[in-house]
Amino acid sequence: MKKLSFLMMLVLMLVLAACGGTDDAEPETDGGADAGEETEDAGDADAGDFTDITIMTGGEQGTYYPLGAALANKIINENVDNVLAASFSSGASVVNINGIVDGDADLALVQNDIAYYASEGIQLFEDEGALEGFQGIATLYPEVIQIITAADSGIETVEDLVGKRIAVGDIGSGAEANARQILEIHDITYDDITAEYMAFGDAAGAIQDGNIDAAFITAGLPTGAVEALKATKDINLVSFSSEKIAELAAEYPYYTEYTVTADTYDTEGDATTAAVLAMLVVSSDMDEDLVYEITKAMFENTDQFSNAHQQGANITLDTALEGMPIDVHPGAQRFFDEQ
Repeated sequence: MKKLSFLMMLVLMLVLAACGGTDDAEPETDGGADAGEETEDAGDADAGDFTDITIMTGGEQGTYYPLGAALANKIINENVDNVLAASFSSGASVVNINGIVDGDADLALVQNDIAYYASEGIQLFEDEGALEGFQGIATLYPEVIQIITAADSGIETVEDLVGKRIAVGDIGSGAEANARQILEIHDITYDDITAEYMAFGDAAGAIQDGNIDAAFITAGLPTGAVEALKATKDINLVSFSSEKIAELAAEYPYYTEYTVTADTYDTEGDATTAAVLAMLVVSSDMDEDLVYEITKAMFENTDQFSNAHQQGANITLDTALEGMPIDVHPGAQRFFDEQ
């Protein structure tokens, strides 16, 4: 299991502070989602007593980030003995799968469609072939594809995106894969738009500043970046037809139809769109007993997910294996078998 050097540095700093530091400064926290809290309880132990676990999340204004921080800080660090977990921002799904396979992280949040493509070596992973070294722990909540525009943009349909400047997500993100596939179903390619690769927060800021016309955002509802944009500018969510969604699902079976209700962002009307599922993947090399303990801690402390983000309420034991597209890690499967 790979141990990142910054974790060791954090532990060393805490030990040095305990030996001779001042009592004047206190670490800033934000109720559990701050990376500064990750090693707060580790100062009394030598770094060698801990197994370091790294968790790849997503952009800081998406849904993966607060949920990944809660998993590290409030669930693993407080309930699994002798483990020091830390979460960090990343480019999300595709980047995260590769991060697990390359040994850069131990756990990661990804979309279930991206996990399936990686395991089969199809779609975005055709050049690499089927990837190995990762397994599932659980599926978590719906991730909704949101096409966000300013209310006065004149963009009402997916076809209206032609000729416009569109944020399609980070390079290597699930959102970017969703953007390509949704445009494809509408007979639109990147040649028909000006594609900008942006994290959700950057995309929201670019809409606010008038530098882009729309953004694809795939995340749990409500999404922080969209809420921040709505606070300063009237927005619109682009709908597409049930027929197109059915066509999309026929080609890519992990999509389902989803309605974003008007009260989500206080918009004028509901928006019909599509959704996939968020899931947690783990390195196949992680010890079975440790994965068991992490899975147990997750489902015995789901309130910590709810405290971190509204979508955390959808993380339940009853739905933990629904839509699971890959093999479940033996440690997680043992926990589910006991229930």
